[in-house]
Amino acid sequence: MMKNKVISADQAIALVRDGDVLCTTGFVQSCIPEALHVALEKRYLETKSPRDLTLIMCAGAGDSKGLGTGRLHHEGLLKRVIAANFGRMPKVAKAAQENKIQGYNLPQGIISKLYRSCASGQPGLFSKVGLQTYVDPRLGGGKVNTVTTEDIVKLEVIDGREWLFYKATPIDVALIRATSADPSGNLSMEKEALTLDCLAQAMAAHNNGGVVIAQVERIVEHGSIRPKDVKVPGILVDAVVVAESPELHRMNYGVMYDPSLSGEIRVPVDAMAKMELDERKIIARRAAFELPINGAINLGVGAPDGVASVAAEEKVTPYLTMTTEAGAVGGVLAGGSSFGSSANAHSILDQNVMFDFYHGGGLDLTCLGMAECDEHGNVNTSRFGGRLNGCGGFIDISQNSRAVVFAGTFTAGGLEVNIAYGKLKIVKEGRSRKFVKAVEQVTFSGKYATGKSQPVIYVTERCVFQLTPEGLELIEVAPGIDIEKHILANMDFKPIIHKPIPMDRRIFLDEPMDLMSELMNLKLSERINYDPDRNILFANLEGWSVRKKSDIDDLRNALVAARIAAGRRVNSVVNHDGCRIADDLYDDYAELIQYMAENHYLTTSRYSTSAFMRMKMQEALTKRGLAPHIFEGPDEVHDMMTTQSKK
Repeated sequence: MMKNKVISADQAIALVRDGDVLCTTGFVQSCIPEALHVALEKRYLETKSPRDLTLIMCAGAGDSKGLGTGRLHHEGLLKRVIAANFGRMPKVAKAAQENKIQGYNLPQGIISKLYRSCASGQPGLFSKVGLQTYVDPRLGGGKVNTVTTEDIVKLEVIDGREWLFYKATPIDVALIRATSADPSGNLSMEKEALTLDCLAQAMAAHNNGGVVIAQVERIVEHGSIRPKDVKVPGILVDAVVVAESPELHRMNYGVMYDPSLSGEIRVPVDAMAKMELDERKIIARRAAFELPINGAINLGVGAPDGVASVAAEEKVTPYLTMTTEAGAVGGVLAGGSSFGSSANAHSILDQNVMFDFYHGGGLDLTCLGMAECDEHGNVNTSRFGGRLNGCGGFIDISQNSRAVVFAGTFTAGGLEVNIAYGKLKIVKEGRSRKFVKAVEQVTFSGKYATGKSQPVIYVTERCVFQLTPEGLELIEVAPGIDIEKHILANMDFKPIIHKPIPMDRRIFLDEPMDLMSELMNLKLSERINYDPDRNILFANLEGWSVRKKSDIDDLRNALVAARIAAGRRVNSVVNHDGCRIADDLYDDYAELIQYMAENHYLTTSRYSTSAFMRMKMQEALTKRGLAPHIFEGPDEVHDMMTTQSKK
């Protein structure tokens, strides 16, 4: 006979013992088992038990005002916290900062995947995620205070390569959430926005001899949930709790239920509100120029989430696949209290599976925020201004995406701008500088990124930087902005400055930018000009990005078409200033150069003021036995061609 596992919240929480390791589900403001958190808080306030719990969680689960895990701040309730985000439970963060509890801030994807390590009886997880950041034992090992002494992150060298080993912490109690349960504890999630790590958490606790408590909205008849709809089987579940009030089982704190976020229905999204042309939209517009057509994309919170709105306004959304670290694939990314979910999603994966995709290099681009940035290109989003915010999925995502865009205002706190006639005017400068000599904490390592030739740019409302092995280089300046007055005077260091170009004027006009043509490389033909008198084919690839092999194919077609129109072999001059090529595509690009040299060119001259670009191009050309020399500027090319013409 099947056991009836349905009990009250108080009865379920009575199963938690002093000193237990407890994990809970939830992502930001979504999918939080609020009724269980309420019962745990109530029991502790009434009985002072359970005490000295270890709390493990991925993303923050709360409203930052006391709901969710914020309810667990009471002194004595927690002894230790292992979390990716502390910003959703500020009182718990304060206790950690004051050395009242032990604390570790680890990457969200690492914690998510450690649940699987626990479930399968493994001691932990090897990963490159976190190398050369504050998670690296050489930079603190993820400890948030001085009372935290145990090393749960170790540096290991295997076959000459550095890895981090993250120790798994066995779990005693898992608090999870679903929509429906039968009396035996089989769980389905038909009205949930996300599935997160519920299955892995349940397995981890069950296989450790622990307790799995599931909060649900309703009880259904035995056998009424289709087998493929069961997300957590009853064999893993010890107790089922029906939320006493709908308020304790909201989809998220801002939305009672939105069927478009759970995939029950699809809704029209053409009417998405247009962003006002302000500094936030300027940043989002410039970042949108980096979007890879047919690529997989992740957007962070803050300035980056405006990119989705710009993409919709420019009607390029159907040609992109937006994803969230919480597991949503495709559709229109939700913001606000619904952040992490997606309307009209193509699929919703478990969070740990999504991080498999991210860690393995599946992302073509991520656009993330930045609180601080220094001269080495390091970025801090985890601990600054006296706040312990946490890294969330920032490290997992930024270290493994094929290309990274950091986006945010140049200064913070009170910045006011005016945009008119295609120009930017700084009306009032922000109180705080973001570009500092050294970041307080390294959440993103510029050195690590350049070591693997990861393309990285930093987009603000007034300028754009790119990461080079020598540090940050100023590459674009907004129209109306004075470099000395508006940029250098508001930084704690001087960036590399060679030949910055103006930011695209279209960004500063309150009208469509024709972004589709830009992203599809439909304007490549406009970048190629032929001088019949000198028989020179000039290709201006300044600011052009090579994100996928089809970009190279598009350039090949445009060059061949121009050469055929010329009617003879040509001398080529190529401007690579500001050109960015994904690291794994340099050889393909060199193959294009080889093809053109063998079939269409008489001579080839190319130049770039970027030492990094010259180095990478020279390496790729040398491997193919081609002349590797790249000039530093157009003047050198002109002098060389003048000399040749006199011979």
